[in-house]
Amino acid sequence: MGALCVQHDQSLYQPQLLQQIKKSDIAQQETVIPSLSPLKVAAVIPPPPPLYAQIAYSKYGELNQGDTLMKALVRAQVPSEARVQIIRNLSSCLDFRKLRPKDTFSVDLDVDENLVRCTYESDALHKYTVVKQDDTYVAVQDDIPLMVKTISLSGTVKTSLHGSLNKLHLSPKLIYSFADIFASRLDFNTETQPDDSFSIVFEEYYKDDSLIGYGNILYASYGQKNGDTHEGFYREDKDGHGAHYTKDGEELGTSFIRSPVPIARLSSKFTWKRKHPILGIVRPHLGVDLAAPYGTPIMAAGDGKVIFRGTRGGFGKQIIIKHPNGYKTYYGHLSRYSKGSYSGAKIKQKQIIGYVGSTGLSTGPHLDYRVSHNGQFKNPFALKFKPRSILKGESKVAFNHSMDQLMAKLATSDEKIISVRQFVLKPDESITLL
Repeated sequence: MGALCVQHDQSLYQPQLLQQIKKSDIAQQETVIPSLSPLKVAAVIPPPPPLYAQIAYSKYGELNQGDTLMKALVRAQVPSEARVQIIRNLSSCLDFRKLRPKDTFSVDLDVDENLVRCTYESDALHKYTVVKQDDTYVAVQDDIPLMVKTISLSGTVKTSLHGSLNKLHLSPKLIYSFADIFASRLDFNTETQPDDSFSIVFEEYYKDDSLIGYGNILYASYGQKNGDTHEGFYREDKDGHGAHYTKDGEELGTSFIRSPVPIARLSSKFTWKRKHPILGIVRPHLGVDLAAPYGTPIMAAGDGKVIFRGTRGGFGKQIIIKHPNGYKTYYGHLSRYSKGSYSGAKIKQKQIIGYVGSTGLSTGPHLDYRVSHNGQFKNPFALKFKPRSILKGESKVAFNHSMDQLMAKLATSDEKIISVRQFVLKPDESITLL
């Protein structure tokens, strides 16, 4: 039997959609031969029993580290012939190279150990079903019913942005993403003050009433004690690429982000005279030290090429990236490097290049971050860069319309949940979760 992957069709395997033929229907199918011949009735083949009636027992399993699907099916004691049908048909819809530990499956069998149905779930958004149809099996990628809640939260900074957002029980991913929106405008390591204010509007995705992840941050604002307010509105272009913009239509992203570790503690400033904490001598510190927990991810400040990766004196494990227009960035005291940050690699802005450590001459885990321009070191937090893009024309008009709609909704709602919608994710569609 050949494997066939088709679009989702609930009637293939939902028992309530399998109709039984009524006696009146059978009567309509009788064929009467003229009276010159004996009466004959065409044979009526009864329909197969509903799917649930065919199931005699079920097997369940989960992939372990290093498993193939076949190995997991064997461990779950799925009969040989059923295993063959499952592998053969799932391969038409599912890339077996992308199977991961904790993927789950269930296998329904009849009294003769024949496969009735198999479901395979690789994550909350990807579920596949193999079911028998006529004399063959068909594999389908299922529709996924989802619910999306739009949530609005606000608060005041007490000691740190991270601590204040954490008190709202927000995911670390959401906290990190909030800080990242303003990465080119604000340094939350040095520019946060008690009584600063913040607001965040974001999406929560639910499946079967369980939270499966966060969607886009639709709006973010940060009000500083000095009166400055920074806002970011989410917008997607026609190709589905999203970014945050100011209310004037300027993209918040620039050629460089201000800090490779958005949420950390500034433990040493840029200065021409600093007493070294280990050597005890006064000498320039032409960068900034950002204290963060061991293993904290470090992002590339901008697009560029790795020109050095290795151990370099007191900097310990270090990466140097060359950028356009005479800029270089330096990242020292790393605990380890990321796989994609090898010497000669092309790097994209915000790509993870390594992790905070304490290698070299260091009193604790932190990042020594430096920026040079045409051979001269600059204070990373004093540099100014132009926005990557500015909306104009029809794009600006459409942006203004969506921005006004969102702000009007926020102005008329005092609730945490400002909207709820339900939709069905189709196999040819995708969503990105934080």
